[in-house]
Amino acid sequence: MPKALKRFRAEGSASEPLIFGSHRKAEAVVIPFELYTALLPAIEELEIADLVRERSSAGSSVPLSDLADQLGLDAADYR
Repeated sequence: MPKALKRFRAEGSASEPLIFGSHRKAEAVVIPFELYTALLPAIEELEIADLVRERSSAGSSVPLSDLADQLGLDAADYR
């Protein structure tokens, strides 16, 4: 691990990941923190996309204006 940490410090996010496993099967990966923080926005976008797909397939939708009317609200306040 010290060698990998030294490599991470020297090469930053361009450093090769450290892969753990047994019997030629990868089980875990350690990546530089700089790369991890760069990947977070993409991971969050994927999570949001999954949520949107799930909600889109949940059934029919109601227009915001109809929902606002039902609740006695002005839809323009929520655009």
